[in-house]
Amino acid sequence: MQQRSVLQWVIFIALALTWGSSFILMKRGLDVYTPEQVAALRIGIAFLFLLPLAFRYFRSINPKPWAALAGMGITGNLIPAFLFTKAETMISSSLTGMLNSLTPLFTLLVGLSMFKRKTNGWQVAGTLIGLAGALALIATGRQDEHPGNVWLGSVLVVIATFFYGISVNIIKAKLDGVNAVGATVLALCIIGPVALGYLFTTDFVHRLTTHPQALQSLMFVCVLAVFGTALSVIVYNMLIRDAGPLFASSVAYLIPAVAIGWGMTDGEAFGLLPLLCIGVILTGVWMVNRK
Repeated sequence: MQQRSVLQWVIFIALALTWGSSFILMKRGLDVYTPEQVAALRIGIAFLFLLPLAFRYFRSINPKPWAALAGMGITGNLIPAFLFTKAETMISSSLTGMLNSLTPLFTLLVGLSMFKRKTNGWQVAGTLIGLAGALALIATGRQDEHPGNVWLGSVLVVIATFFYGISVNIIKAKLDGVNAVGATVLALCIIGPVALGYLFTTDFVHRLTTHPQALQSLMFVCVLAVFGTALSVIVYNMLIRDAGPLFASSVAYLIPAVAIGWGMTDGEAFGLLPLLCIGVILTGVWMVNRK
């Protein structure tokens, strides 16, 4: 087993705390704005936050990795942002965070199918166990306001984790020698203008200027964008480069615990059965990472 440095573990835990908190921040943004607006704001604000660094890195990146940078930004940020916010209109933020624990499994599956990585029996068995735990978790999900949409909302999260798996493998396979800060900045420069352009085709300005809680919700989305996207993606890319894709994606071990904690403080119900399902998923993830 590869020895992990203290810095790698610090980054690992910090990412879990940051991303585990992102689901409740999305929920607060949805108090005022539509799911599409929250997603576009998240990407657009992250882009604007890092834009001052863009000019530093434009000249240092040769043309070859631009396709990979676009793939990283689209699959790792743009598409999941829209899927997660839409899902949270149907399922609780804690269930969303719990399902996010599928990311390491899809990292493995994508690596096997698209990037020809080698596998073993433990990893195959772990993948099947993790997927079974996810199905059981979805089946136990409750959402009093939208009882008929729990499966649709859960499927959207599963699709988002699949795209995360693609992004992690792109970073490791195609961007291994690219500066992590530069990769994040340039990827956001590709998708950020698209998100902002879409945002201003909606009624965002009307909501911002008329809703009494508009600024408060916007503040929550700004925290989500700066810490949950701009800064965290930079250190995540560093972790993928230095510690490998499976270890980095295993940050999903801790994300459900943080998401559940925030959900409970917000009045979301949580029982023993979902906890058992999480245990099954994490057992599968452990088997995937076992040497």
